[in-house]
Amino acid sequence: MKQLHATLAAAAFAVAALAAPPAQAEGEIIKVRIMSSDLAAKIAQGAVHACRDKGYQASAVVLDRAGNMIAAQRDTLASRYTLEIAERKAGLVVMSGSDSGEMRKSRGDIRPELNQMRGIIVMDGGVQIRVAGSLVGAVGVSGAPGGDIDAECARSGIDKVRDILDFAD
Repeated sequence: MKQLHATLAAAAFAVAALAAPPAQAEGEIIKVRIMSSDLAAKIAQGAVHACRDKGYQASAVVLDRAGNMIAAQRDTLASRYTLEIAERKAGLVVMSGSDSGEMRKSRGDIRPELNQMRGIIVMDGGVQIRVAGSLVGAVGVSGAPGGDIDAECARSGIDKVRDILDFAD
């Protein structure tokens, strides 16, 4: 009799397992694109060199999609404060999903409040890093005389690896 109960219990368990929804339903697992630290370092270095070519000592910081620093580059004579400002510019990009200059233009109404948040600053010079439409991170640059030039340097850093970003699957 015990064996019959055990067999019935096992059969009931097997049927329930087949009928139950999968433990991880569709949409519960999210595929995330992550940039390597080597790629981030190339972007940071490319941005710093672009500013240097323009005659400016700057720093560049690359954050991943969660806002964690994965690369930083400070040119020889750039102030140490440029690293913090660059990181905070990239932080705004990660938070907003748009370039920092665009966020600055569109959300002037809350700029003072945003500038009080740790890890972000509302200034030009932060640029998105995207792969196949997905935000994988941001690069912030600081040190040139104007955020528009910082943003140009950031874009130049991204352009150094454009072929990798464009052909990533």
